[in-house]
Amino acid sequence: MPLLSRAFIKAGLIYFIVGLAAGVLTVAQPVLHLPAFFGVFYPVYIHLLMVGWVMQLIIGVVYWMFPKYSKERPRRSERLGWIVFGLLNAGLILRAIVEPLTTLRPDLGLGWLLAISAVLQLLAGWGFVVNTWNRVKER
Repeated sequence: MPLLSRAFIKAGLIYFIVGLAAGVLTVAQPVLHLPAFFGVFYPVYIHLLMVGWVMQLIIGVVYWMFPKYSKERPRRSERLGWIVFGLLNAGLILRAIVEPLTTLRPDLGLGWLLAISAVLQLLAGWGFVVNTWNRVKER
């Protein structure tokens, strides 16, 4: 299995655990009388599971298992693959940090960081599609 695939899959597994923990904190907040901060994790919980776990698992398996692009470059651009990994994770981590803060303290004016996190993830998605498109072919 290529290193890049392992990186995506292992990162996805980490986000799976962190996402489940965020979900537990969200649900447990009113029951355990935790500080209000823990009650705002629902969007982060969903995002960590869907983008962090599911999407990275899919990307890692696609990079590994899809048909070869060519003999010289079987997975097309490894460099672009690492850029996708960096952009996706930077956007996801930024969102996981800023979204609860924006919900609890809108006066801080951090909404622009959420926009940046979305753009980073969008660029990662485009990079993944560009790197994968020509590997989707008929036998």
